[in-house]
Amino acid sequence: MEDSSTQTESKTEWIDMRIMRGDKDTKLTSKSYQVPYVPGMVVLDAVRWVQEHKDADLAVRWNCKAAHCGSCAAEINGMPRLLCKTRMDNSGSNPVTVSPMKAFPLIKDLVTDVSWNYEVAKTIPPFEPAHDGPFVMYQHDIERVKEFHRCIECFLCQDTCHVLREHQEFGKYYGPRFMVLLASYEMHPMDKGDRLSLIHEEAGIGMCNVSKCCTEVCPQGIRITDNAIIPLKERVADRYYDPLKKWLHNRLHNPTRPHLAKKTHYDAKK
Repeated sequence: MEDSSTQTESKTEWIDMRIMRGDKDTKLTSKSYQVPYVPGMVVLDAVRWVQEHKDADLAVRWNCKAAHCGSCAAEINGMPRLLCKTRMDNSGSNPVTVSPMKAFPLIKDLVTDVSWNYEVAKTIPPFEPAHDGPFVMYQHDIERVKEFHRCIECFLCQDTCHVLREHQEFGKYYGPRFMVLLASYEMHPMDKGDRLSLIHEEAGIGMCNVSKCCTEVCPQGIRITDNAIIPLKERVADRYYDPLKKWLHNRLHNPTRPHLAKKTHYDAKK
């Protein structure tokens, strides 16, 4: 007679997984695992099972397991995703392949070095209030910037951006995450800062070709291209490429005419 443990094992459904293993000094290689399937499990569950039962030295970064911290960003079947938000039964293929984010330097296995993003953040001037609070704003103004504050800095949008992922132009383009951050300031009705020069030059917004790949991978559903990047491109075009507006800006901000500059603020929030 077959014992209960054998019966339980025979009923277990197993899923094939391939996890990329390696570090900065070795070439990434694919390693196969058989993982027991539990209905509703996400890819992070499977990766942690491998870590607990097969390879204890498997490196994976995670924290909240609730799609709020962005720590478990990686690539599932070549697509930037959060491991904790992608169900195994909705991963798109069998076997399921898990690999580190391609855009950033590899540390080990599924963990990459995303510190460049924090260095970029230091270069962006913070919110500059027009006056001391409390602020009185229209609801539609609040709605316009509220979306941007949903960003959890998972950097999946950075990973899928072809300028960073394929061309590694980290010194020329800040990437979609920071276009969202800049938009949250520039479109805020109570912010008086002027960051258009930064957006146009150091941030390199002109390098974005609005393919919307960043919007497609955002786990928070932020419409990065339509609501952040394109409006910023329009503001840059108004100042630097529209002849009339360029002339007007130069007239109003000319140091020899300070009385006009004080009376009129060209970059009043739209």
